[in-house]
Amino acid sequence: MATCKYVSDVKIIHNNQELIYNFLSNFENLAKFFNEEAMEKIAEQAPKKFKLKDFKADQDTCTFVVEGFGETGLRIIEREEPKSIKITGNGTVPFEFYFWVQLLPVDTYQTKLRLTLHAELNMMMKMMLGKKLEEGINQVAEGFTKIPFHLLAQQ
Repeated sequence: MATCKYVSDVKIIHNNQELIYNFLSNFENLAKFFNEEAMEKIAEQAPKKFKLKDFKADQDTCTFVVEGFGETGLRIIEREEPKSIKITGNGTVPFEFYFWVQLLPVDTYQTKLRLTLHAELNMMMKMMLGKKLEEGINQVAEGFTKIPFHLLAQQ
């Protein structure tokens, strides 16, 4: 096993760093975003009809079903307000990983976002998943730029 590192491109989110941090650092907020209607739209846009369902969350953990894979989940293990959130799996993923969300203010209403994934992969898994993880981390970062943080914070 080797630790493989995947880093997203730096993205700009046109919103306040603290608002973004407060939203992303609580999985209950993501539950609002991952309702059935939203997950259907994600499935339509995802390659190979990647489908999520049954999203459940509390502040520190979330679980969901990935069609064809089964139930999996995430757990926040560290928060450094308002600049980083560290996440890991809940033990149902077949490899160990750590995921960092890093936020850096550009100005009052612009924030830089970068995602980093450290995954413990054997050579076979790296060959099978490496390119997908590389592409996926950039897709997630791009997806974060599309979240209407200011509207969701008002709910």
